[in-house]
Amino acid sequence: MSAAASARTILTSLHEIMASRTHAQAKLNQVVETIGESLDSEVCSIYLLRDGMLELFATRGLNQAAVHVTRLAVGEGLTGTIAQNIETLNLDEAATHPEFQYRPETGEEKFHSFAGVPIVRRERAIGVVNVQHIEPRKYEEVEIEALQTVAMVLAELINNAGLVDDVDLEAGTQKLTGQETAEGLKLVKGLALGEAVFHQPRVQIEQTVAEDTEAERQRVYLAFDRMREQIDNMTGQAEFGVGGEQEQVLETYKMFAYDEGWSRRINEAIDSGLTAEAAIERVQQRTRMRMREISDPLLQDRMHDLEDLANRLIRIVSGQLGTAAQKGLSKDTILVAKNLGPAELLEYDKRRLKGVVLEEGSLTAHVVIVARAMGVPVVGRIRNLRGLVREGDTVLVDGDKGAVTLRPGQGVLSAFETRFARKREKQAAYAKLRDVEPFTRDGERIEVMMNAGLRDDMSMLAVTGADGIGLYRTEFQFLVSAALPQRERQARLYRDVLDAAKGKKVVFRTVDIGGDKQLPYISSENAKEDENPAMGWRALRLALEREGLMKVQARALLEGSAGRELNVMFPMVSEPWEFDAAKEVFDSQLAYLKKRKHQLPSCINYGVMLEVPSLAEQLDLLLPRLKFISIGTNDLTQFLFAADRANPMLAERYDWLSPSILRFLARVVQTCVGQPVDLGVCGEMGGRRLEALALIGLGIRRLSITPAAVGQIKELVRKVDTKEIGDAMRGWLASPPPDMRAALTEWAEAREIEVD
Repeated sequence: MSAAASARTILTSLHEIMASRTHAQAKLNQVVETIGESLDSEVCSIYLLRDGMLELFATRGLNQAAVHVTRLAVGEGLTGTIAQNIETLNLDEAATHPEFQYRPETGEEKFHSFAGVPIVRRERAIGVVNVQHIEPRKYEEVEIEALQTVAMVLAELINNAGLVDDVDLEAGTQKLTGQETAEGLKLVKGLALGEAVFHQPRVQIEQTVAEDTEAERQRVYLAFDRMREQIDNMTGQAEFGVGGEQEQVLETYKMFAYDEGWSRRINEAIDSGLTAEAAIERVQQRTRMRMREISDPLLQDRMHDLEDLANRLIRIVSGQLGTAAQKGLSKDTILVAKNLGPAELLEYDKRRLKGVVLEEGSLTAHVVIVARAMGVPVVGRIRNLRGLVREGDTVLVDGDKGAVTLRPGQGVLSAFETRFARKREKQAAYAKLRDVEPFTRDGERIEVMMNAGLRDDMSMLAVTGADGIGLYRTEFQFLVSAALPQRERQARLYRDVLDAAKGKKVVFRTVDIGGDKQLPYISSENAKEDENPAMGWRALRLALEREGLMKVQARALLEGSAGRELNVMFPMVSEPWEFDAAKEVFDSQLAYLKKRKHQLPSCINYGVMLEVPSLAEQLDLLLPRLKFISIGTNDLTQFLFAADRANPMLAERYDWLSPSILRFLARVVQTCVGQPVDLGVCGEMGGRRLEALALIGLGIRRLSITPAAVGQIKELVRKVDTKEIGDAMRGWLASPPPDMRAALTEWAEAREIEVD
């Protein structure tokens, strides 16, 4: 018998039980008998969450005296593990599981096989339904799927009967009054103030068992048509630019919307006897369970896109279309959501949407890429978010610190407003420097360039007055694409970027994937077992292994730069031979294009990112082959200190102004003195005023930083005397003070140089 047929048989009986006039306990007693008989299982038990404990409410096969007596904590025993992890267990020998716990009052010692599924409501386990068998055997997949479908219907029965306290269904029990601050993950920087608006109210499924299967199927077909039409319309929004990264994000999103496997699974759930809404929710629950088993953050983000689509589909089919975007925003808004799909973010009025707070979220998520392009601050990973905030609460979002303040008091509001006003004033002052060249007091010209990775970032070049793009992260195009971007598409992007630069210098870094930037369509046997991905098979190492990947990008860069200067930078070069191997790929593609009479770049300059300390030991050997070097301070710091910057315990432990870092940089600068090589720093270090002051003192004359920092660094440069700070830095490095940061701050303040 198929899973759908098994579930349909049980659901038909459950429908009759639910329609009867007996009390809730009698209904549960009938339910366990029905499930046990249908699955030919000696035992069927239902545990429900009451007062924070899982209580045995009904059983067939175990001692009846244990009902309402046996209680397990969430996480205790097999049943508690299922509830805690919201996962399914299927064991041929229950006692072999590490979490197995024997309860003598149940009389279950003679049963060997065990299967259990969580009873889920509002994405939380409110109970568990278990089956057991004397013979050691795993339950068939069709039986497990039937059990999962039944658990979904049970959730409605249990809720309607009031068997589980409402407090257990909500995100938390705190009284939502008074000021509260929550720390999260910095996803998109910036400050924002507004009223909390929930992205979407939870769609409550009123009926789970279908009366007419074909009618439910037609409802789903119509909903799919409407959803796909919405996605197609979004893809064509002109304001986000043809060929932009947002369009590529939506193309990936569209791929999921047209996925036949997804629609087939929903149809199978309808075949089992569920309504259209319940069938979508049933498949969505299975998706969530799979997500918990996926460790790859990029694949988790793609699953979030599917979750977003499922939410959209269930709202369409139920007629409950009231998302905050569709209702419209009337005030300055901070959007609150568990997670958010990129398409849904694009639906909001950007004039009113000031910030986003997510319960989940990650740096590689599609929604973060879109939010950054929109200039909307985002903080993620706020645990228990829906339990902390109410609709209409005042919310302060500090994307710079990754903090959210809920219902702030007047003092905090005033301080925030002061900080916000000061930031606006500074931005206005920095904007006046847009067309001013950054010369120091003693006449040294410092190049202040900006980093970019999205086509839309290029508009900031004119806004900030940066000298050019010191780092264009070409991997962003790969990260937002559903499949490997074709050569023509890559070339078009590079051509558009150079057009937008209007003659200013652009440095293209070849694709830096791997590590925390995994692509589902590119896998490497060498990367699978990486215990420390940041130091593993990534960047140039991966590109040289995947020679086809680098060949395509090399030709795309050469074609996209036809008739203009091309600056190519290779990431994570550890030894000179790696640079030579990468350049050879470009040389071969250049010869190919030349042979076929293609227009070539007017000149090609090659450079490296100095991120791996080993390269510094052989830099003198490589210098004759280089036009420029960019010191990548983000990776360099973690490699020098053996401290993974993704580890929150280490993120703030090591200071960029440590003598270790500064002495290393000074040695690199000294190696390049007298050589025809342009040396600069690329990374967050150069965008901080005090750190930038130190870098200038070391002899660095080119900084490539985030666009938001360009104005303030240009302003800083105009207050600095390079000889004076250079002398001070040499003294400090020869005999380091106890606190380099304090010494440098004191030096700056004595000269009225603001370094905050």
